[in-house]
Amino acid sequence: MNPVHSLLRTPNRRIAAIALVILTLDQITKVLVLHFLPNVWDERLVVPGFFKLVHWQNTGAAWSSFAGKNGALAIIAIVALVILFFSRHHFNSHTLLGQFAFGLVIGGIMGNLADRIFRQHVVDFLRFYLVQRGGDEAGFPAFNVADSAICIGVALVFLITWRYEHAPKTAESA
Repeated sequence: MNPVHSLLRTPNRRIAAIALVILTLDQITKVLVLHFLPNVWDERLVVPGFFKLVHWQNTGAAWSSFAGKNGALAIIAIVALVILFFSRHHFNSHTLLGQFAFGLVIGGIMGNLADRIFRQHVVDFLRFYLVQRGGDEAGFPAFNVADSAICIGVALVFLITWRYEHAPKTAESA
């Protein structure tokens, strides 16, 4: 039997493998940011007026809400992981798409949790923005691979749930 096939034989193993890939990718990209943009607030233009790589530190949650609450947010992340683990069967984790979605969410939470524990802040580095007429920037707050994985995973869970609820019902399931 192929070792990869045996590793990914069960839904829980597939979820764990996806989460591990996301965690690894997230941490590698953050190490690269810290190497190439060593100072907080460093930035490199990629597409002038639209996209740059930055080195921002976030002790809060999305959009820096709850700034300075790194410890509390770490505890919330741990609680969320436990809840997700025990409630996964409610969200179509028996399907490949459900497993992929949960792997994304769990890997993303673990990536930011690792930052909170080992760095005392989350490293954000992807910044999309537009330059306004006055020269000021208006844009989306900086984010990272873990944030992207969480958002995509949650969107997939909503899509899966919506699809399931709006699927035609057979005579047996009605």
